[in-house]
Amino acid sequence: MSESDPVPGGRPGEVERATALSGELTGQGVHGVVLAYVDTAGIARVKTVPTAKLAPAAAWGVGMSPVFDTFLADDSIVTTDVLGSPDGDLRLYPDLDRLTVLAAQPGWAWAPVDRITQEGAPHPACGRTVLRRTVAEAAERHGVTFKAAVEVEWAVGRGDAEGDAFVPAVRGPAYGAVRQIELSDCAADLLAALAAQGVDVEQFHPEYAAGQFELSVGALDPVAAADRSVLVRQTIRAVSRRHGLRVSFAPAVLGQGVGNGGHLHLSAWRDGANLHAGGTGRYGMTAEAESFVAGVLGRLPALTAMTAPSPASRLRLRPSQWAGVFTAWGRETREAALRIVTGTAGIHDRAAYLEVKPVDLAANPYLALASVIAAGLHGLASSAPLPEETTDDPARLDPAVAAARGVRRLPVTLAESVAAFRADDVLRTALGPVLADAVTAVRLGEAAAAEGLDDDGVAAAYRWKY
Repeated sequence: MSESDPVPGGRPGEVERATALSGELTGQGVHGVVLAYVDTAGIARVKTVPTAKLAPAAAWGVGMSPVFDTFLADDSIVTTDVLGSPDGDLRLYPDLDRLTVLAAQPGWAWAPVDRITQEGAPHPACGRTVLRRTVAEAAERHGVTFKAAVEVEWAVGRGDAEGDAFVPAVRGPAYGAVRQIELSDCAADLLAALAAQGVDVEQFHPEYAAGQFELSVGALDPVAAADRSVLVRQTIRAVSRRHGLRVSFAPAVLGQGVGNGGHLHLSAWRDGANLHAGGTGRYGMTAEAESFVAGVLGRLPALTAMTAPSPASRLRLRPSQWAGVFTAWGRETREAALRIVTGTAGIHDRAAYLEVKPVDLAANPYLALASVIAAGLHGLASSAPLPEETTDDPARLDPAVAAARGVRRLPVTLAESVAAFRADDVLRTALGPVLADAVTAVRLGEAAAAEGLDDDGVAAAYRWKY
């Protein structure tokens, strides 16, 4: 096979593009390209190639074992009937449309990958492929497209802390000017790096927990939004390290207190119109938007197997901590699992969206978005009714009222999430049998790995994994 042959998987012309891009990157002082994906456990995995090898990577991919589909966060391995053995190989194909020079890692560029079999077919456990397929089916079957964004929250620790302990690098109060000033130099470098990489940052501020910050970005199509989430975290790690800091995206860095979220922002569109605005339903939602929200609401227990997949996720998913641990929805109700955002008067048509709150950054963003969209589409297709809104804290609801509205606590254990997922044919079908079985095996493996640990032990075990 010559470098001018078509790329396996039906992407002819990529070699010529990659050859030209390789020359451009070399001219910019880039020596290597990070090929990035996220595994079933939510860990960002990479291989790298010299810049001169970008064209061969685009032609034939870069080898990587499929065993990583059943890796746990501690790098131990579980198995399914088709995954987890030492056999086989996959090829990592860089998406050249997303190729980005890393401003905070001089000499490096970055690209997300699609995982393809040696025969040229999509790997059935590739989350990026599953999300792309889900979005394509939504357009083909329902005429619906999506805009999405992933919030990023993280804890900033001192790089000189002893061992793996977390010692906050800043001391100021939540949303406080003191904390912003304490991180000022690092924060300015982070904003500069993200701007250089073409990331549209909307907000960046100190958050509630000790040493915690949050960054919000503009909405893109779901695959690009998931890619951006991975790139933003890569950049935060790199900038922070250059300032002698250590960062954690784990759902909880300590056994008690507020954790790090990764809320999903999602809106459905048809023919350029936002279905979450301009309708006759509640808060301007169209009937289809209400049914989409209802679809997500009804499958939240099973969805937590993808959106809150770590034992550490359970340290974050506690009532009355704005984590959204009840199957409830409400306009700007931050204790509800689903928050309806309408935006300021005058921009409802472009600012209205659904926020899914029981999500953290241990989640594979491709799997989380694909699963939420699949749940919503099932609600839309079946015209699912949206129950009564919940205001205030659902934990304070009278039990009879909660039962009448279908408001219930989300799964408390990872095993309960897995049980709900196993019983949900819609979500399992959306992921496909190979990936659905990998999700089940990895979640149960994580639960077993954390068995016997107290809350502090769980937080310590996952503190620096994500």
